[in-house]
Amino acid sequence: MLTDNGKPFHSAAFASACLELGICQKFTGAYRPQTNGNAERFVQSALRERAYGHAYASSDQRRNLLPAWNHFYNWHRSHHGIDLKPPVSRLSVPRKNLLTLYN
Repeated sequence: MLTDNGKPFHSAAFASACLELGICQKFTGAYRPQTNGNAERFVQSALRERAYGHAYASSDQRRNLLPAWNHFYNWHRSHHGIDLKPPVSRLSVPRKNLLTLYN
């Protein structure tokens, strides 16, 4: 997980949660707006297209639909920064190997 250097992301609780979930925690470099810009752009897209882009009956429904949106974002959504291709197109591993991609 790539995050900025905000205090919540440096907390012991966040580090423990990442460890428990098997998430590799990485931070954007200090004074590296290019890297932080990628993270900020993802957050903008997530808010615009998913969190506030639809009416949900409840917060639980919104949360339950997150995996489907995340799959769409990475596998099917065109990204202008990479020639209108989805991020998965940048992987060097075969995309038919689901165990590798979803591990």
